[in-house]
Amino acid sequence: MAIPTTIETLLDGQVVEWARIEFKETWDPQASLKTICAFANDIDNWGGGYIVIGVHETRGRHEAIGVPEEMVDGWLKDMLNKCKLIQPPYMPITEVCTYKGKTFIVIWAPGGSQRPYSSPKSMGKKSERVCWIRKMASTVEPTHEEQVDLYNLANNVPFDDRINHAADISDLSLPLIRSYLKKTGSSLYSRADTMDFIELCRSMNIVDGPTEYVKPKNVGLLFFSSNPERFFPYAAHIDIVELPDGEGGDRIFEHSFAGPLDAQLEGALRYLQNNVIEEAITKLPDKAEAERYFNYPYQAIEEALANAVYHKGYDTREPIEVRVLPDRIEILSHPGADRSITIDNLKQFRAVSRRYRNRRVGEFLKELHLTEGRNTGIHKMLQSLAENGSPEPLLETDEDRIYFLTTIYKRNLAERQDAPSPRSQAIAERRERLLVYLSEHPASSLAEASVSLGVSRATTNRDMAELRAQGRIRHEGASRTGRWIVL
Repeated sequence: MAIPTTIETLLDGQVVEWARIEFKETWDPQASLKTICAFANDIDNWGGGYIVIGVHETRGRHEAIGVPEEMVDGWLKDMLNKCKLIQPPYMPITEVCTYKGKTFIVIWAPGGSQRPYSSPKSMGKKSERVCWIRKMASTVEPTHEEQVDLYNLANNVPFDDRINHAADISDLSLPLIRSYLKKTGSSLYSRADTMDFIELCRSMNIVDGPTEYVKPKNVGLLFFSSNPERFFPYAAHIDIVELPDGEGGDRIFEHSFAGPLDAQLEGALRYLQNNVIEEAITKLPDKAEAERYFNYPYQAIEEALANAVYHKGYDTREPIEVRVLPDRIEILSHPGADRSITIDNLKQFRAVSRRYRNRRVGEFLKELHLTEGRNTGIHKMLQSLAENGSPEPLLETDEDRIYFLTTIYKRNLAERQDAPSPRSQAIAERRERLLVYLSEHPASSLAEASVSLGVSRATTNRDMAELRAQGRIRHEGASRTGRWIVL
């Protein structure tokens, strides 16, 4: 991997800020290791920095003197060994460059994804370790407040908002970006074709890094790369596994949905809606209105699967798996629920998290109206299951928070339930209130009944039509001056 700029650019100082460059005449293990560590910690989120070896600096002026060629290999080997002292493991990028007939060693240390990093204060044994930082153009030991800031900075950068150093700007697709901007009604859509591509991506906050090293963020690759699995192997797709004969059966049908996250989610939901969800219509002898219900209500599956896409760990090499069994649908994702959600609270459907694993993924899903966030998904799932007359779901995670499993149980379409569904019961109760009202106010109009009962005129009109069809009410006299008779 090469450095993202040239030795000419670094020596010129017009593109890369001076605070991000340190010049050394020779390889100095102790001083250089501190600076590499400081650039990796990147406390100001500048994008790390560079050490150029082979430059003599005096009173702010630098002279490119070069490195003796016989020293290059030895210094590079020592550099490799000394950088192993950095914890957690971090290795900068090095390149041997030639400029005006002279040889230079350039060390590029981009901001690390596992900060804070520390290195020994001295090269002696059992030396104190320090999380070095850059202040202006100097490498310094942080104060207590700065060290706290460094830890907080590291803890507040979720995986989806981090730079992906293995990707390039060309891995982001302009057509996918334009499609997203059009779907969300963004004002950027009208300018997408004329804006500089990097400027467009910066406006959407899907790239980061200094001018000479702009890289996509993970969230940009998840939504705007045609093949996210190149960068997140085994993690960026949804598998649907149908087991029509149960877990011990011989028949297995597998379907995989890849591509950008929103396309995965929409494709998987479309398949489940067309091939798994079934509707039943039951004509009841005592009602003119038929009862309609599903083996699985679509909204419950939509909420559960969107929740899995939202909260999955994309640094975990496991796909989302949807298992369709004879009596249930299981949606499995990794890792488990955040530890701010206790297992007991999860059993009671009180899954209110204080932290989001993927704040940017959630942001894009919400813009596309594929999820709402704010911990509302479980409540919507419960509501749609209750309205369908389905059993409550089962939400599971383990103590080590390795997995999260949502189980949605099937409502048997072949059997009529003795107890009415919550939705049917609510409709029946509303119509009983209407009967009471009409018996007490027989000359009431449709509008008056709607206002008194607190429901819409369309709902009251449907209820009256249904009650008349059932022979429970009739109207006598003119439409405006007549009266209602409750039978």
